[in-house]
Amino acid sequence: MPQGSRIASAVKDFCIPVRVYYEDTDSAGVVYYANYLKFMERARTEWFRSLGFEQDLLRREDRIVFAVRSVAVEYLRPAHFNDLLEVSATLTEHGPMSCTFEQVVRRAGAEPETVSPETVSKGVVRIACLDAITLRPQRIPQRIVEEMASDR
Repeated sequence: MPQGSRIASAVKDFCIPVRVYYEDTDSAGVVYYANYLKFMERARTEWFRSLGFEQDLLRREDRIVFAVRSVAVEYLRPAHFNDLLEVSATLTEHGPMSCTFEQVVRRAGAEPETVSPETVSKGVVRIACLDAITLRPQRIPQRIVEEMASDR
């Protein structure tokens, strides 16, 4: 697959459950906006784990880390204390040193559309591969690129 191309068939519909705890909410009982970023981070971490890559081992053994380079989030509906959410992470593009995910947060059981009545937030997150010591851009190791591009 050419570098910098759109992903046709990486891990599709990858999703994790997230329960909204009291600590996730603001004084109005609504999920605080920054916590959606935490939920999305968890989904991307679990996505990497599903490919067989643990972030701590990548740092220690490969001397790389992944860091958010840019993020664009839309807040569509409020989520509240004790809601059960589903948070998706879909790889849509990758280059030699970065990759892009589309992520959706929806109430559990909602239809998997881009925007449905149960979708509460959606975002596009670009992450960069960095040298763990210098924090300078680093090529994504080939074995990771191969797993990202594999049909799962």
